[in-house]
Amino acid sequence: MKFMKIGTRLEAILTKEATRYVTLDVSSDLTVQVNNTKYLLHKFPLLSKCGLLQQLCDPTNSDNQTVELHEIPGGEEAFELCIKFCYGISINLSAHNIVQALCASHFLQMSDALEKGNLTNKLEYFFGSVLQAWKDSILALQTTQALPTWSENLNITGRCVDAIARKIWTDLTNVTWSYTYTRAGFIRKAHAGAPRDWWTEDVADLDLQFFRRVILVVRSSIPPALVGEALHVYACQHLPDELDPNSSGSVVKHREILEFIVSQIPTRKGSVSTSFLLRLLRLANQFCVSDRVVAEIMRLAGRQLEEAKLVDLLKLRSSPSCSTSFNYIDMVKAMAEHFLVEHRRTSYPDSGERQSDSERSHQSMTRVAKLIDSYLFEIAADPNLPVTKVIELTNTLPDNARADHDDLYRVIDTYLKEHPDISKSEKKKLCHKLDCRKLSTDACMHAVQNDQLPLRTVVQVLLQEHVRAAMAMSPVGLHGNVKAMLSAPTGDMAKDMTLATKGKDPMNGRMMASNVNGQRSIDQSSHEDHQRRGMTSPPVFDKATIEAVEVDQASEIAEEDDSKSRTGSKVVNFSGRPATSEVTQDGHSKKKMKPKRMPSISSMIAKLTSKLPIQKQR
Repeated sequence: MKFMKIGTRLEAILTKEATRYVTLDVSSDLTVQVNNTKYLLHKFPLLSKCGLLQQLCDPTNSDNQTVELHEIPGGEEAFELCIKFCYGISINLSAHNIVQALCASHFLQMSDALEKGNLTNKLEYFFGSVLQAWKDSILALQTTQALPTWSENLNITGRCVDAIARKIWTDLTNVTWSYTYTRAGFIRKAHAGAPRDWWTEDVADLDLQFFRRVILVVRSSIPPALVGEALHVYACQHLPDELDPNSSGSVVKHREILEFIVSQIPTRKGSVSTSFLLRLLRLANQFCVSDRVVAEIMRLAGRQLEEAKLVDLLKLRSSPSCSTSFNYIDMVKAMAEHFLVEHRRTSYPDSGERQSDSERSHQSMTRVAKLIDSYLFEIAADPNLPVTKVIELTNTLPDNARADHDDLYRVIDTYLKEHPDISKSEKKKLCHKLDCRKLSTDACMHAVQNDQLPLRTVVQVLLQEHVRAAMAMSPVGLHGNVKAMLSAPTGDMAKDMTLATKGKDPMNGRMMASNVNGQRSIDQSSHEDHQRRGMTSPPVFDKATIEAVEVDQASEIAEEDDSKSRTGSKVVNFSGRPATSEVTQDGHSKKKMKPKRMPSISSMIAKLTSKLPIQKQR
């Protein structure tokens, strides 16, 4: 910090009650009243240097005169600096008092027009040297807050802002002055030069009105990331993590700071972190800022939602208004919609997108889907959470967003356990987005034994798993019609198979339902143990065992067909319905007993695949 000393006399201004005076052999002939303090002074040293006092006093009048100077900027402290200079008493100037001394000297008209080497010119010279120092410029700008009108009229504030901006624009290799930088992991000795955001912490000490002026001056000439970093540091220093209900007056100030920060965030994606934006969104709910500001924060956060962390999304529930009305789910949904808009814009086919860009775009979509499913899993245990909120957020992302549906199944399973009383139609809507083709083997085995799932969903899982096993058994592949059925969406596949079954056999629907109910009742003790352990460790069946069972069932069906063909039997269909009669070699009809046990779904599928035309191997 720079200092300047003016004057050589060591006398001091003494105080007696509310009166201050200078110790001289001559009695005082001028009384100056400044606010509540009375000064007993002398005309001779003062009138020669103060143009204002010359106008208010008659130098030829030897009587004691009284002058009131209540409007002097800086008050008693600034006035004493000026009168000490007139008496030749030593004064010390620095960035702490230069602004008020300069304003007071202009008020008293202490210019060189009255006397060469007057106080105003000396203060102007020293003020210029103060602006050459980085921290002195910051400190001088802060002191202008006490004298806003005089500082603006004398352009003191503007000169301070310009001096700060010039130093921010300085090349990093030329930054040699002292600055504040307390970031974790930064060791000054290990760096040859200053970090690019060296100035942000010192500027963050300014009041909002001065910080605003500095940012507006420099933002067009520095990278957007630096602007975002400065806004981030300022928010960390001036915005609390939680709202203090006892400080109602500070809410208005905090709201003003937050609105300014949001308005100054650069439009370039990645200028600020998603975690910082979500923090602003949480504080915006607590400070009750305008809907326009909240919408802007959600738009900015949605554009880079793939970088968000689950813990930051969960913190949105901390606001009382959000926790009771579930607005935090609507916010996450809105951010996901903004992400989709940005994703479609950057992934437009005519934009000349490269392969690497396409892969990054797909990866970002997958990360967002993983984030949304993890978020739903955390909030699904809330007993008051409406099912409509879960369905809306689940359906926000497109079908190709999720690489697998295990996380989505965990969400459905958790919600159904905590909300067992929801209707069947709501369960169907909740499971509508679930694609059984994208479930792992563990998830499928858990879903088959899940009593809370709709029956249709369990049937879809069973069909998918058994058809998948049949495909694995066939060495030459399946017929094209079956492949087309497997490539269709799960819901459409189940619908087509149901319609075909109804057309061939009205009893088949009841048979399948009975088979599923039988499947659910298998090994109840193992199922209860699995329910206690949760979805994370479902019962795992050996693949070799499953394949062995499928082969055995296919062998039984093949042997039965061979025996029927040797006896001339007529098989009506492959749906599992038993034949009621057969024709012998002599042409007479013979009654046949119905089997006691219905074939399982795996037997039906194995029989279906055996009837398909075999593709020749090349």
